[in-house]
Amino acid sequence: MQPKIVAWLGGIVLAGALGAGGVVAVSRHRAAPEPVPVPVPQEKVATAKLQRRTLSTTKKLDGSVGFGAARPLSGHTGATVTWLPVAGATIVRGKQLFRADDKPVILFYGGMPLYRPIAGPNLVGRDVGIVAKNLRALGYRIGHQPSTVRDGEGVLTADLIKAVKRWQEDNGLPPTGTIAVGDVEVQSGAVRVDSITVQPGSPANTELMTVTSTRKVITVSAELDTAAGLGRGDHVTVTLPDDRTVKARILSVGRALASPEGGVADGAAKLTVLVTADKPADLARLDSAGVQVNVAGKVAEDVLAAPVEALVALTEGGYAVQGPDGLVGVTTGMFADGWVQVSGPGLAEGMDVVVAS
Repeated sequence: MQPKIVAWLGGIVLAGALGAGGVVAVSRHRAAPEPVPVPVPQEKVATAKLQRRTLSTTKKLDGSVGFGAARPLSGHTGATVTWLPVAGATIVRGKQLFRADDKPVILFYGGMPLYRPIAGPNLVGRDVGIVAKNLRALGYRIGHQPSTVRDGEGVLTADLIKAVKRWQEDNGLPPTGTIAVGDVEVQSGAVRVDSITVQPGSPANTELMTVTSTRKVITVSAELDTAAGLGRGDHVTVTLPDDRTVKARILSVGRALASPEGGVADGAAKLTVLVTADKPADLARLDSAGVQVNVAGKVAEDVLAAPVEALVALTEGGYAVQGPDGLVGVTTGMFADGWVQVSGPGLAEGMDVVVAS
């Protein structure tokens, strides 16, 4: 009997196992556990440091490179023009400006024309001084000039007359020792021929050409309120077409108001401002080009400054910056080149502030 019981019990156990099979199967396919939340990384904010800087407001004026305004040059001799230079030619002291009756009319430097013949012993005057200075500059020995004459004047001494004769011989002129009106033309310096206004065969005692300085300048048309703050010798910078910035200075500020280009009735009249580069070589490759003249305005030196993007407008008015410990109220000063002067308690050089991205 015992084996049967065992067999029966084994059957019961087997049946129980089979009956529980569904339960076993379910236990193998239990629901997946709940997912663990993954923390989302916070976006990093952009920051900048408060800095000590010198801020300056800059006015940007349009200008053009050239040789300045052309002016007329007339002859003063009763003769016929037989030769003229070409446009663009540069004429320096001692060289011929043109020829009249096939004789050279020479360029001298000075501040006034020769208005009378330089003739006769002991003639005194500023015109004689111009002759003396030019002949000395050209290498001629003019002898001693009396110290009793006023500054700028000269005396037509025997030695100076000899120098005039040597100069005339060297230029193919009759060595008379006398310089007639129109034998030379006086300009403030070397000239560049801008245009020719007559032809050979014309009378020589009329306007013959227009000339400019040989030095390249930048011409700016500035409105009166801007020009009023400029003065001769003021330092500026110039941005060239290739984006180079060079140092320059104000050469002159005009006094005559000019109407705007095109004659627009309601346009503001302007003054002509001339600017010259500190290093002429900076403009050597530019005969004509548009440039930008940068004129410094107000300056705030060694001030605490923040990027403009760091300013936070407050609902109650004013501004703040977002520092490491929260908002810090600031008082703003000058704005320049993307920076703003700031002051207030809790601010320090090197402090990190949040900037808008």
